[in-house]
Amino acid sequence: MCPISFAKSGEDDILEGYDLGISDYVVKTAGPKVLVAKVTALLKNLEKEREKAVSEIHKAADNISMKVVPDHPPDVEGFLLSHWHLPFGGVPGGDFIDYFNIDPDTTVIILGDVMGKKWGAWYFAVAYAGYIRSAVRVILQNAKELSAKTIMTEVNLSIFHDNRIAEVFATLSIVMVNNKTGIAKYAGAGDLPMVFFDASERKAEFIMSNGLLLGFAENGDYEESTVKMDPGDSIYLYTDGIIEARDPLGNQLGKDYLLKMIELTPPHLNPIDFIKNRMNEFTSMKYDDDVSIIALKKNL
Repeated sequence: MCPISFAKSGEDDILEGYDLGISDYVVKTAGPKVLVAKVTALLKNLEKEREKAVSEIHKAADNISMKVVPDHPPDVEGFLLSHWHLPFGGVPGGDFIDYFNIDPDTTVIILGDVMGKKWGAWYFAVAYAGYIRSAVRVILQNAKELSAKTIMTEVNLSIFHDNRIAEVFATLSIVMVNNKTGIAKYAGAGDLPMVFFDASERKAEFIMSNGLLLGFAENGDYEESTVKMDPGDSIYLYTDGIIEARDPLGNQLGKDYLLKMIELTPPHLNPIDFIKNRMNEFTSMKYDDDVSIIALKKNL
């Protein structure tokens, strides 16, 4: 802080100010040019410190062995699975993505968002994503009957009863798809609704979930929705950074525009590439939050 003295400006008063943690001192008799110069210098120093801190965060993110988003999704026979993840300001945030191949016919897709912004959320997200991975693997190994609802319910119980992360809440979307039958099962915990695109009608719609945030209550009331995917059909999971993205005038992209982008996606294109390009045009490539979206499209 940089206080202005309107009374005494003796040495003892100045020293007392520094003892209180001030960054600089401007006396009442100083002219406006001195005041502007002092404040400008202070702001420049703060910006340098911020850049240094961001650089250290980047180094930590680059060096840490565990990632919250895989470099590439796995191959799913008969489908195109792709994702786009853009951390806010280039600094890792709270979004995480993971995939599990249960058997040659079944793949589990996970998208989560840890409550919080930027650096603090990143530290939680790294640990939380690791916890989710471990919990899901244990469930996949031990559950007699697997479904998106079962996985979500068991993960929530693990988190709720673990005091180490009892105060950390997150949204979670789970899709389990069978590449032989084309059946996709979806469950959500405090997440945004999944989008299902019907290629035969060129129509996109929201599939709602009603489950509580992970760890919020012992019984999250998780339900499961099932969709049958035919050639050309696709489903989408995304976090709030997508629909809350803004154009240069401050207008939000919104849910309706997301549906419109999906419906306008040419059948021969990777939907993630198309959405990414449209969003970059809409926002002029400036985002205020992590951006994460996953698309699963059944091949034509």
